[in-house]
Amino acid sequence: MLRWWRTGLGALIVVAVCVISTCQHRSAERMAEADETAEAEQTAQPEQTAEPERTAEAPQSPTASLSPAPVPAPGAPAPAPGAPAPAPAVPVPPQQATAAPAPIAPLSANAKTEDERNSISVFEAVAPSTVFVTNKRRVIDFSRQVTEVPAGTGSGFVWDTEGHVVTNHHVVQGAQSLSVTLFDHRSFEARVVGVDPHRDIAVLQLLEAPNNLRPIRVEKGLELFVGQKTLAIGNPFGLDQTLTTGIISALGRSVPGQRGVTMRDMVQTDAAINPGNSGGPLLDSSGRLIGMNTMIFSRSGASAGIGFAVPVSAIMRAVPQIIKGGRTGQIGIGIVIDPDRQLERTYGVAGVLVLRVRAGGPAARAGLRGTTMTRRGVSFGDVIVGVDGKPVKDFDDLATIFDEHNPGDKVKLTVLRGNEKLTVPIELMVLPSE
Repeated sequence: MLRWWRTGLGALIVVAVCVISTCQHRSAERMAEADETAEAEQTAQPEQTAEPERTAEAPQSPTASLSPAPVPAPGAPAPAPGAPAPAPAVPVPPQQATAAPAPIAPLSANAKTEDERNSISVFEAVAPSTVFVTNKRRVIDFSRQVTEVPAGTGSGFVWDTEGHVVTNHHVVQGAQSLSVTLFDHRSFEARVVGVDPHRDIAVLQLLEAPNNLRPIRVEKGLELFVGQKTLAIGNPFGLDQTLTTGIISALGRSVPGQRGVTMRDMVQTDAAINPGNSGGPLLDSSGRLIGMNTMIFSRSGASAGIGFAVPVSAIMRAVPQIIKGGRTGQIGIGIVIDPDRQLERTYGVAGVLVLRVRAGGPAARAGLRGTTMTRRGVSFGDVIVGVDGKPVKDFDDLATIFDEHNPGDKVKLTVLRGNEKLTVPIELMVLPSE
């Protein structure tokens, strides 16, 4: 039994030694084959440097075509035979310096748009006709010296070569003295020739008119359209000779005026109009006067894109009358009324209550009756409720209808006298100065 175990163990040892010898022999053969393959590759590589001419090549990426073979660092160990070649290094492009932006070429002298050239042309033509109006008042300082201080400013424009200047009534209202500054910054004292409060128009006269005044361009029968270009020149916030542009936003607007009379047929524009622009000209693209800037609609007091101008048609009617007689020829029938309508509101009267009839006037000749006071209270006079079939609710309606007529025209009044409604023919007249 023991002999068999020893004989078997010896056989196993012999088999193990044979297996080890066989593995070492095969490993040596593989290493020899690898060395032969490496020597063959090294021997064949120089012959591949000169490649034959190709008729067609597959496209290569720019990076691969420009990448040189990696160079081993000095002292680095050589790669083992048969080891895969290392991946080629990706070249990092050098950082380029940021180039300075190319200079912007300025426009040539004739490269302006048509609209720009038009605006420049209108300003150059009309700016010399625009003036700066200063409303001054006298005050007493602490040393009891009387001095004049500006109480308000506005704009205006030259009407003729005789020194007449047109501006807004509210610009000169309450003025104790006035000065007008021309385009060339010369200032002249001025006086008020006359006003039309209902249309907010005033005419001034330069006390020493220079001989180089340039009147503004005014044309009769000028037709206006919504959307056409507008230009406003004035002195907003005291900044003289300021130009703004826009369009006609609407025509025929009605806005509240002075003494309870609505200003009708106003021109609405979105050209910027600010405090100080009042009285300045509103122009069309030909430099013609189309209105006088008068007021703005704004919650802040600055321009909100809604401005109103007195139409040129009203200016052309009023200014010659003011220059000739110091006032406009207001049409009426010779009655005294209350523009504030205190009695009408108190007693709920609809229409225009006649307070008093002027002697010798059309109303007196037509037999109209005024209001009187008695021991029992107020005895109401006639109440005008219509003219030529048009309803009259207040003095604004009555004045508007009268403005559509000329002196000498005959109209028919609808009058309430107590509980009776009458039709009274009457002739219109130019009211005398009060």
